[in-house]
Amino acid sequence: MLDYDREAGCYDASRGGEPRAAAAAEAVLALLPEGTRRLLDVACGTGIVTRRLAAGRDGLRVTGVDLAAAMARQAAVRLPGAVVRADSRRLPFREGEFDAVSSVWLLHLAASDADVRAIVAECARVLRPGGVYVTTVDKAAAHNVASDIDAVLASRPPSAARDAAALVESYAVGSGLLPAGRGRFPGRGQGRSPRRTVADLRRGWFVTLPPGEPIAETFAARLAALPNQDRPRPDPWFTLRAYRKPGEAPADA
Repeated sequence: MLDYDREAGCYDASRGGEPRAAAAAEAVLALLPEGTRRLLDVACGTGIVTRRLAAGRDGLRVTGVDLAAAMARQAAVRLPGAVVRADSRRLPFREGEFDAVSSVWLLHLAASDADVRAIVAECARVLRPGGVYVTTVDKAAAHNVASDIDAVLASRPPSAARDAAALVESYAVGSGLLPAGRGRFPGRGQGRSPRRTVADLRRGWFVTLPPGEPIAETFAARLAALPNQDRPRPDPWFTLRAYRKPGEAPADA
């Protein structure tokens, strides 16, 4: 697992930067109902997407929350006074406080299915009646673009897809939410090249290929043997799911 405090300084540049953030924010906003005024962005990271969410719709007030201290500090620079450091499994907000909640690239990082269930339950708890929760699902699958890199990595030991769409939907329904839409957006600038994939492997990107272990170096050698070492393969496409909390908003919302 990556150390996101250490990753904070290079996170944006290594993840597609502003173009990817713009695509993500646009897709999330497209799933928010008209009249959404209070949005909570859970696991906001450096705030690169969160800032675009806040700027993307008039009258939308956005709060970001992240557990990693270095990430939260960077986000606070982008959104002064609107970022809280907290655990997504125990959000420090009142029940029904937000019109919408988003979590982009979070659920796949959870250590257990129980943690994913807890995160979804917390996002549901802080939603008002009629509010919408939007989250990415199936993140690992998004990177499979049928490239030669994917062919090499296909034989690596499998890891649990804790953000599988069917699982997430079951947790959402279990927390009283109803399916309310879906979307997709490109991970602009995230197309993998063989050399970059080797670097990511050695940074601990692939959880079943621990850096320094013989199995990791075997895969690194296979990747290094591919042609066009610096040519990016196609960008991934990420998937969003939206879930609505039944009921109507209070009259003074």
